[in-house]
Amino acid sequence: MYMTVITLSTVGFGEIFPLYTTGRVFAMVLIVFGVGLGAYAATTIGEILLEGHLKQVFGKKKMENKLKKMNRRHIIAGLGRVGRQVADEFARRKVPFVIVERDAAPDMEYSFDGWVFLQGKATDEKVLEHAGIDRARTLISTLPDEAQNVYLTLTARAMNKNLVIIARADFEGGEKKLMRAGADHVVSPHVLGGARMALASLRPNVVDFVHMTTLGEGGLSIEEVVVPQGCRLSGKSLIESRLKDEYGAYIIGIKKPDRQMNIAPGPQTILGESDVLVIIGPTEGLERLGEELTH
Repeated sequence: MYMTVITLSTVGFGEIFPLYTTGRVFAMVLIVFGVGLGAYAATTIGEILLEGHLKQVFGKKKMENKLKKMNRRHIIAGLGRVGRQVADEFARRKVPFVIVERDAAPDMEYSFDGWVFLQGKATDEKVLEHAGIDRARTLISTLPDEAQNVYLTLTARAMNKNLVIIARADFEGGEKKLMRAGADHVVSPHVLGGARMALASLRPNVVDFVHMTTLGEGGLSIEEVVVPQGCRLSGKSLIESRLKDEYGAYIIGIKKPDRQMNIAPGPQTILGESDVLVIIGPTEGLERLGEELTH
């Protein structure tokens, strides 16, 4: 054992006593295979440790760069079943978003097509600041605990008065609590799921149509656009806007600033600046309209 240790460690004190030919052959085989195996094991372990460290360092660097470049981002709090559906839809529509997840692994962003993750509690103010809540457009709270959703809503509203907050509610009475806490919209997945299942049994074609337009399947989409200042549409009636002729778009709702939604507006309805238009039409036409209104 002593000779084996000093040989494989390449110390090489020499033979304690003279070896015969058989012993020297054994020593040569031991040196070649033993030292080679030891070097391979050390190299492999070193690569694993070094790659893991570098991957974590560069992963954090990459995430920080993405966070800095994001404008009008959406923050998703929690990556459970509901949060994952929201993230999938944002990714499909190429919307900038960041996910705050308590149990996220350091290299989690590499597992989801470059999604940006922040590990930490969404109710922590420092984590929200790191996520850029002061520059965020929307916060979507999908935490499994309703009390945490209420607390997160209160915290986020205090940090950003103009933030649009969409919160998840699982029980009756939760909607009122979240609205009082400062949420703009409250969604109950169980209620929506049950209502959709009931409607699917009563009006299956309506459900299929809504599903197709919501997801943009079949070349038909439903979108909302805002009439910007100085837009050519401002001051024109629907029939004068020629949205149907140029883009194939049908206006099914108009929401004036500080007013309720006007469903199925007439052709003489006048469009104004900051009006929110709910439009249904060909996906390509709506994309073209959206690009023209935002440039």
